[in-house]
Formats: sequence, C-alpha cells, structure tokens
Amino acid sequence: MARTKQKPRPSPRTRTPPANEALGTKKRLFKPGTVALREIRKFQKIVNLLIPCAPFVRCVRQVTNQFSTQVSRWTAEALQALQEAAEDHLVRMFECGMLCALHARRVTLMKKDIELTRRLTGIGRPW
Repeated sequence: MARTKQKPRPSPRTRTPPANEALGTKKRLFKPGTVALREIRKFQKIVNLLIPCAPFVRCVRQVTNQFSTQVSRWTAEALQALQEAAEDHLVRMFECGMLCALHARRVTLMKKDIELTRRLTGIGRPW
C-alpha cells in the first residue's frame, strides 16, 4: 500500500466562513411547523397532479397485467382520469386519517389512523 501525503488540518481560527456568513447574513431558522404550514398552503393552491405520471402509468400497467392479460392498451385520457381519481381518494383518506389522529389528541398521522379510516369506510374488508 502506497503512502499518501497528509494535509495539515486547518485550525479553528483560520477556518473560512461559509458564503452566507461571509456576506454577513445568517441562515433563517423558522419555528417548528412554519415551513410545513407554508408547504400545505402551497400544495393546496396548485391544481396539477402530485404523483409523477410515468411511475403511475407503470403501476397501472403492472396491475392490469396481473388481473387481465387481454387489456394491454390505455388511452391517455383514461390514465389521467384514473390518476386524478386515485389522488382524490388518497387526499380524502389522509383527511379522514388526520381527523382520527386529532380525535386521539395527536397531531401526527400514524399507520393506525389510516387503518381505522379504511375500516370505517369499508375499504379492504374481506367480505
């Protein structure tokens, strides 16, 4: 094994400050939850779809092939309608799950909240 030349470590006094400190500005620290609320407002304003189109189409084709090998073609309008319906369903499920979490005096959505939502709405019942 060949030896490599060691570089001396910079002392704490000679360290160069990051770019924002060199300009005299510090990184802004927001209170916990402020950025999350800003993101919620941002996503409520936008009207485009949140799930990327290509992975959703691959998933639809995979599920279609599992249930029927005869159906192999989808129109773009059908895939878009299916994606809008899927996103709407997920948003409603998360809303109901949040209500379950708030009822349990929590602000964090957990797996058991989604399970309770699915059980109350009748999704995933074996009968």
